[in-house]
Amino acid sequence: MRKRTAIVTGSFDPVTSGHENLFRRAAEIFDEVYAVIVFNTEKKEGMFSPAERLQFLRKTIEGIKADNLHAALHIGLTSDAAHELNAEYIVRGARNSSDFDYEYDLSLIMKRFDKNLETIIIPTDPRLSMISSTYVRDLLKYGCDLDGAVPDSIKDIMISTYRNK
Repeated sequence: MRKRTAIVTGSFDPVTSGHENLFRRAAEIFDEVYAVIVFNTEKKEGMFSPAERLQFLRKTIEGIKADNLHAALHIGLTSDAAHELNAEYIVRGARNSSDFDYEYDLSLIMKRFDKNLETIIIPTDPRLSMISSTYVRDLLKYGCDLDGAVPDSIKDIMISTYRNK
């Protein structure tokens, strides 16, 4: 029987509790899951560097304690990341109907790059539906509490990294 390998992609600037929940759920469904920071060199830098994002992602995954869950950084196309990791599935989360429409459109575009690559859209846990990377960045900018918005395993290091910029 062939392994079912999936990638969960995003900029993860920064990783949130919603992402953590999505990683955990994907790891329960697939044999191997790679949380992949897909870095677009044409986009502006972001709040955190790719190396800082990868550090947060790795600590988040350590906190999940799933042997089939891994962190990676990829510069370039999502379809290329999938090929490099032998993934047949892309897992994406959708907080609301707008997210779903966006992810659905991306899945159709992805089919143009690889007709065998399937996109699986998982609805967000309702308790986490208002959490986004933008929300977390705003909390950090204004010195607000991050409890519940980011994984406990990275909260302190994220605050420290932000303050030392």
